[in-house]
Amino acid sequence: MNPMDSVVAAIERFDGLDGPASALAGLVGKAVQPRAVRNLLSGTVLGHPLHPLLTDIPIGAWTMASLLDTVGGREMEPAADLLVTVGIAAAVPTAAAGLNDWSDTAGKPRRVGLVHAAVNTVALGLYACSSAARFRGNRGAGTALGLAGLGVLTFGGFLGGHLSFANAVNVNRTADRNGPSKWTPVLDDAELPEGGSRKVEAGKVTVLLCRTGAAILAVDSVCSHAGGPLEKGTVDNGCVVCPWHGSTFRLADGTVVRGPATRPQPAYDTRINEGRIEVRRRTA
Repeated sequence: MNPMDSVVAAIERFDGLDGPASALAGLVGKAVQPRAVRNLLSGTVLGHPLHPLLTDIPIGAWTMASLLDTVGGREMEPAADLLVTVGIAAAVPTAAAGLNDWSDTAGKPRRVGLVHAAVNTVALGLYACSSAARFRGNRGAGTALGLAGLGVLTFGGFLGGHLSFANAVNVNRTADRNGPSKWTPVLDDAELPEGGSRKVEAGKVTVLLCRTGAAILAVDSVCSHAGGPLEKGTVDNGCVVCPWHGSTFRLADGTVVRGPATRPQPAYDTRINEGRIEVRRRTA
């Protein structure tokens, strides 16, 4: 195990973080409860999480500011100062989107995410101090604080990468769930009453069936956001609500109505053939 992995493993084992993390996650959860806020910060309209996209702005701005501070010379000082300011401004919505995503985590990812947020907050503070020093004309202190901020930010970025690529936080949980492309019987028609819903096996995946009037609607039963069991959720007004984090999907086509999900549920065509309900994967 390399030294960085050892540090992350220590963070993941430190259950003393659970109390503060739970309290903060509760506050964030209340703040993002309105659908418009949840959808915006989750990146629902984009079709993928907003936070990773936003991180490029402060990281890029601050990295280039340090580069100009180091090799740009006097003529590049105004540009470096501007980049520091841009990074500070961009860090605020970036942090908001990150907290939104983090509030849905638990266990080890929640602990690592809390430290990730704390480290990036320190980096932001260092850059704010760097900006103040630059404004007062103290270039030496401004440059040094910026370089310190970049070092702290690098560690924060490493933790963020661990969350995405080691813990698989906020990845599409249905990306590799490919149901049958040919009509496949899954349930006797008589076993699905009006207004009822059932989880059924369709090839190598499971599908949620819902009967509404004359229509039988079907989507993948695993929530694309975090893998929640949609068959245990609430079906209302043509939508299913995931019981884990409240992601809401339209049953007719799987589209996201409310985040934190950003990817639609795979949808299935349905028909009744000789008393059996059959499904097949819907293609775009």
